[in-house]
Amino acid sequence: MHPIEVLERYWNHTAFRPLQEEIITSVLLNNDTFALLPTGGGKSVCFQIPALIKPGICVVISPLVALMQDQVNTLKQKGIKAMAISSGVSYKDLDTMLDNCIYGNYKFLYLSPERLQQTLVQERIQQMNVNLIAVDEAHCISQWGNDFRPAYSAIVTLRELQPTVNCIALTATAKSKVIDDIIDSLDFIDAKVFKASFKRDNISYRVINTEDKNYHLVHTLQQNQGASIIYVRSRKATISVSDFLISKGFNATFYHGGLTTSEKTERLQLWTNNQKHIMVATTAFGMGIDKADVKTIIHYNLPESLESYYQEAGRAGRNGQDAVAIILKKNIDEEKLKSQFLSALPSVDAIKYVYKKLCNYFQISYGEGQNVLYQLNFKTFCNIYQLKASLTFNALKVLDNNSIISLNQQFNYKTTVQFKVNNAAIFHYLENNKHQNKAIKALLRTYGGILDYPTKINLELVASKAETTINQLLAILKDLETHSIIDLKIANTDSEITFIKPREDEKTINPIIPIIEQQNNLKRQQITSVINYTNNDGLCKQIQLLNYFDESSAKNCGKCSVCLANSPNNSKRLDSEIQKEIIELLKTKEHSSRELLSALQCEQTELLKSIALLLEQETIKITDRNTYLLK
Repeated sequence: MHPIEVLERYWNHTAFRPLQEEIITSVLLNNDTFALLPTGGGKSVCFQIPALIKPGICVVISPLVALMQDQVNTLKQKGIKAMAISSGVSYKDLDTMLDNCIYGNYKFLYLSPERLQQTLVQERIQQMNVNLIAVDEAHCISQWGNDFRPAYSAIVTLRELQPTVNCIALTATAKSKVIDDIIDSLDFIDAKVFKASFKRDNISYRVINTEDKNYHLVHTLQQNQGASIIYVRSRKATISVSDFLISKGFNATFYHGGLTTSEKTERLQLWTNNQKHIMVATTAFGMGIDKADVKTIIHYNLPESLESYYQEAGRAGRNGQDAVAIILKKNIDEEKLKSQFLSALPSVDAIKYVYKKLCNYFQISYGEGQNVLYQLNFKTFCNIYQLKASLTFNALKVLDNNSIISLNQQFNYKTTVQFKVNNAAIFHYLENNKHQNKAIKALLRTYGGILDYPTKINLELVASKAETTINQLLAILKDLETHSIIDLKIANTDSEITFIKPREDEKTINPIIPIIEQQNNLKRQQITSVINYTNNDGLCKQIQLLNYFDESSAKNCGKCSVCLANSPNNSKRLDSEIQKEIIELLKTKEHSSRELLSALQCEQTELLKSIALLLEQETIKITDRNTYLLK
């Protein structure tokens, strides 16, 4: 079957995106292939189509569990047999799943790099009819790449297990040094390299310096109506910014890692179907989501690297229509960025200390703990050992990235329930509490032993059957406990920790010391690059991004904040002119800075400079209401 026929059959498209067909052809010719396609370029098709054409199964290595599962679900919906083996699978189930890959006509097996290190997995892959090895997010294999993961170095083992099978490496962001490192690390022979341009001519990259982010947020969304993503730094901020936008009449919702699976699915669908136009989210949102009509991307806080910024901004305008990607920046944001990502960079000693306390917290003996799953309440852990939250979290992430532990930040309730009364008493209780009928019956019908012994329950499953929310179900359970109908134990956690290696304290950490130091240096360079990008008002923003990714361009984009500010049609007014206009406005009544900005239609920095000069000259004064009037 020809690639275009596969594309039409399974994806309902009649033409490939740029470079896709050339990459697919290279893979079908059994070449080792490197593909750099910016966000929205359709990377997955580049390995999925040749894998469907060739007999056998494609082994896909990906570091992102959510993205693996999303691709597997998408393939299944197309009638394609695919499987993802994630953490938490028992040895028996793993054995069965791998057998199915050998004998069950599966076309795709998705694995994490950590899973690839298991002996059983390696033995079974050797028995499979592998037609292609695909390495997604391939920049993770390079120590110079964003999100370097040492476990990726084990991928070369896959090439040894299947020496005649070609490999494709795919990424959206990689500098030249990283590309060379990827090709070398994966032992490519006569590599065919395909690099799409990082230039996105339909996106206007802008940096807005402001002390009033909410004003510019509202103004931008009013000027650019349509699907939007507002990226914020914390879960709390997703809620507060979303609430603010709703109060201003916008159709917004929020998304973060603490939501349940059903809540995430519901909110994603509302946004995808344009029932909610604005999604306020943490930066993990958008990975693997192919929504073509996103009009606006706004970073409410400075991004942590230009790699991540480019990927997040690139989720706008995938339909080719004009779109904007805006960074809102306050004067204090640079220090906040340094504080969050540099001040909280964990040293080797800090990582050793956190690791030791983590082992003590779970009472893990020396030489033990391997492959054991623990529930962690992060706040409680930090409080017990008086640890700084940001530094501790980053230390846990380093341990996770280096395969010392596996950290899963999925909020959940570990809930056990046992009914204390018999059936007759339960139904007598229901006569006076009919609003709890569905929840109680859902519990009884889902868990057969719940009358006899404490039973761990899945709150999300029970809530779904009872047609209620998890919070409402928890309220019902607590009410049942108050009335002595059930015994209830709830241990709410925000993380799951699996110890991948046995506890050996310093011996566990010492091998990763060079990696820790190198990654800390890389993070410092990335933060410096972000600050330089936001401060450089003399060079086109698109050219700045292209230069960062080792791509040259002499032509200004004409639509970024720098180009617009320097446009002859948008020449800045003289400070004296703005001062005169301020005085004229204040002759009639007092005005706030926001009212002056709206009336004058100038840059906020220009306005604030003129106000400061007029205050210094004592031409105007500021009131206790934060408004200005003539003296």
